[in-house]
Amino acid sequence: MISRPICVAAVASALLMAAELVVFAQPGPGESMPGGATQTLPFVSPIFGDNMVLQRGKLDTIWGWSTPGDTVRVQIGDKAATGTAGADHRWQVRIQPPAPGGPYTVKISGDQSVELHNVLVGDVWLCGGQSNMGLPLRFTKNADEEIKSANYPEIRFFTVRGDPAYRPVNVIQGDWRVVSSDTASWISAVGYYFARKVHQEIHVPIGLVIDAVGGSPAEAWASEAALRPLHDFDVPLAELDQLRAEGAPPYGNYVMHWYDRYDIGLKENWAAPQLNDSGWKQVPVPGGFAELGVPTAPAVVWFRKVINLPDPLPPGRAMLSLGEIERMDTVYINGKFVGGSAWVENPCLYFVGSALQPGPNVIAIRVFKTKPDGGFLAKPSDLHLTLGDQTSIPLAGQWKAKLSVDGRPPQPLPIAYENWPVMPTVLYDGMLAPIAPLSITGAIWYQGEQNSPRGYQYRKILPAMIANWRALFGQGNFPFYIVSLPAFMQRSPVPVDGDEWAETRESQAIVAATVPNSCLAVTIDTGDPDSIHSKEKEPVGDRLARCALAEYYGKNVVYAGPTLRSVERVPGAIRLHFAHTDGGLMVKGPKLEEFSIAGKDRKWFWADARIEGDTIVVSSPSVPDPTQVRYAWQSNPAATLFNGAGLPAVPFRTDTWPTKTEGQRPY
Repeated sequence: MISRPICVAAVASALLMAAELVVFAQPGPGESMPGGATQTLPFVSPIFGDNMVLQRGKLDTIWGWSTPGDTVRVQIGDKAATGTAGADHRWQVRIQPPAPGGPYTVKISGDQSVELHNVLVGDVWLCGGQSNMGLPLRFTKNADEEIKSANYPEIRFFTVRGDPAYRPVNVIQGDWRVVSSDTASWISAVGYYFARKVHQEIHVPIGLVIDAVGGSPAEAWASEAALRPLHDFDVPLAELDQLRAEGAPPYGNYVMHWYDRYDIGLKENWAAPQLNDSGWKQVPVPGGFAELGVPTAPAVVWFRKVINLPDPLPPGRAMLSLGEIERMDTVYINGKFVGGSAWVENPCLYFVGSALQPGPNVIAIRVFKTKPDGGFLAKPSDLHLTLGDQTSIPLAGQWKAKLSVDGRPPQPLPIAYENWPVMPTVLYDGMLAPIAPLSITGAIWYQGEQNSPRGYQYRKILPAMIANWRALFGQGNFPFYIVSLPAFMQRSPVPVDGDEWAETRESQAIVAATVPNSCLAVTIDTGDPDSIHSKEKEPVGDRLARCALAEYYGKNVVYAGPTLRSVERVPGAIRLHFAHTDGGLMVKGPKLEEFSIAGKDRKWFWADARIEGDTIVVSSPSVPDPTQVRYAWQSNPAATLFNGAGLPAVPFRTDTWPTKTEGQRPY
């Protein structure tokens, strides 16, 4: 399996965190990745192993592969069951687990024999989503203290390695680990805080299966059968059909296939250090596109430069800094691929030490520019190579360059430019299908950031995905708990009409209210305006755990903040009635905000708001006849309404007026 860094870009304080988050097991340019169909199928699926947690209270399904006709016996404590390998080599056993607790030894015997040791019986929760679900504990608030005190031998976790696939595969990679100060650095922080609270309240072992990939959209986690009836993804699904027919490598994104088809530089290996580039044009970097005749057009340009390094090389970690690049870069040193980023908002930084050598070094950078002012966006001083002894070698100035793709019509462009898995179905096939039908209690889900430009559509995608997961695992309408997006980006001082994150939160709330056995964990009082990866993960896990404790385990726990129940129009004002006001309506902060109000003209003004019992009355002298109210309706609102249990109110709007993302489609 090839492990390649796809983007290690990050703003300064979050550099290491982002580097770890977005490293993704992907083939490098022009390389293929083996899928489950070509792997040697193991006697026991890797989802079962030492230190695992088996689900209590229902039949556990255990499976693997053996010689057709082989009878496989599974024994756990005093429980035993058998199954027979079919013509496809797969055997499957359903077995009643012993009493919760353990540890137990699982004995599996047929043509081969395997023993799984230190196995517990308890509750297994699937943790799905994108990077904020996968974010390891080590990158979060109070990480050192939390890791040091993480001694929970009855909490176990399995992190599914992220491989996209274009057809369902059989096998994933990963292993089960016991939560301790030695292992807790890499557990999902949200999963950890969720499991810890549930375990402390329920006193049964908790197993977490972490199935999350940074930057992934919800449709990547749904099957083709679930998505086709929606007709929102006909274009990418047709592309996927074509890639399957071609036997293309399962990159999981569009842009790498586009390079394979059209990038002359890739086909002719313009990254090779021995390439004769004497005919290339001398151009300035930053810059270079105008000199090649594509000043404003989409284009792929290759840049090459030779630098000389000392002998011996200084010890320590060397880093290449390229600043921000629009839209995508791919970097090679001495012919070795060292990284690539399509994350435009952050500077591109790559650890490159193993690619360097004493003496001459050839740096080759492929830049795909999509906007008139795209390409290298950094100041010249931002382009440099830093050696292990912190010596800085400037890289701005004259480079050799050559145009590879002129993106003007009739040249087709890729469907999307992300170079991580964003295609529909590819993570369902590569990371979810291989672990089903593992017996589980339910799922927690932290995702939506990647879908926020289509926030209104999310209320359509997410229910289809939930139903898809429930059908895949075949265990009824198991609990599915949804994290409402936290605060992010800079706060607007005036009411905003359309906002992608606010509209995504609304869709999340609608799904939680309408899909059976769902619950919403509101996190609007957490977040970071400058980083999509907020370090505040304990409140997220806590509120998901409250959903589980109240809705699944039947505990008398407050699990929701104030939730709009009804609207009453009164002269010159609007009275809002709330459910989930446990302990009364409360204000956290200097005053009650952020309510906005509008009349029939649909012009929004900040409202004066006051609490009256379990209601809030809102009004504004600028709106004498108000008809609609919104609360916390922006990406980073001043959300100060809570209940007495300390849970924040659910952001809402009373209007049904068209939104910014309604009707938005990427294809």
